[in-house]
Amino acid sequence: MKPTLLILAAGMASRYGGMKQIEVFGPDNETIMDYSIYDAIRAGYGKIVFIIREEFADKFKQIFEPKLKGRVETAYVYQDLDAYLNGYIRPSDRTKPWGTAHAVLCAKDVIQEPFAVINADDFYGRDSFEKSVTFLKNECSEKHFAIVGYQLKQTLSDYGTVNRGVCGVDAEGHLESVVERLNISYNNGVVKCDDGLIPGTLDVNTIVSMNFWCFHPSIFSYTEKLFENFLTERGQEPKSEFFIPIVADKFMHEGGGKIEIIPTTAIWFGVTYKEDAPAVRKAINLLLEQGAYPAGLWRG
Repeated sequence: MKPTLLILAAGMASRYGGMKQIEVFGPDNETIMDYSIYDAIRAGYGKIVFIIREEFADKFKQIFEPKLKGRVETAYVYQDLDAYLNGYIRPSDRTKPWGTAHAVLCAKDVIQEPFAVINADDFYGRDSFEKSVTFLKNECSEKHFAIVGYQLKQTLSDYGTVNRGVCGVDAEGHLESVVERLNISYNNGVVKCDDGLIPGTLDVNTIVSMNFWCFHPSIFSYTEKLFENFLTERGQEPKSEFFIPIVADKFMHEGGGKIEIIPTTAIWFGVTYKEDAPAVRKAINLLLEQGAYPAGLWRG
């Protein structure tokens, strides 16, 4: 059975100021998602599942169905605030989505095979998809997940600070922890974190998570249980979020499993700020010039 690619596209993109998931960056009106999907299909993924907000469903389908029909199976899942609350009463003033782990949970009914999770607005590169498929087909199990690891220096923005999940690595190359570091910037060859934590600087080669995870479908029932605990402890906080690293940390330290780090040589880039967009277009154009992608991904 071919693995599935789950694309998280339900975020509000508050720092970007718009719906960056469907902004055009390629010469034939390609979004960043188009390049991820193209890489996924040629690597061997058999299904694409989009996690979106219901009000954007028609727009997404209009964009992607003409391109993908006959090429790969697709499914659309809505991240609804009331999904998987299991009797918990949501605060009336809660408008913020519950977070990335809740988004993954919302795909429980449409994924029965090993799968990868990525962000809609990040470019991950062909190497990462090829390596993740190999893992999902040959190594993934109920007690063995993975994360694709990137070098911090390849993930920074020239136009503002970013937040990154810094990966702790054990002696066997497995993930030990993911610590969310905030307000990261690169100045005069030094990476600084203005978040009050120690250390205040990071090595440029530090391995970070860009939210490219590889999971066995058993993750859904495990996540649902943890979400119930999260709601009990933090559900009344208007901006609390249930992130994938929360689930990963519990899995490693309480669930009896391990998470392998898959190092990649792929180039990563993304759009956190509007000012990032020209650099993204430039990077894509360079890849086109190098022959990494055809000028029109879905022509013919």
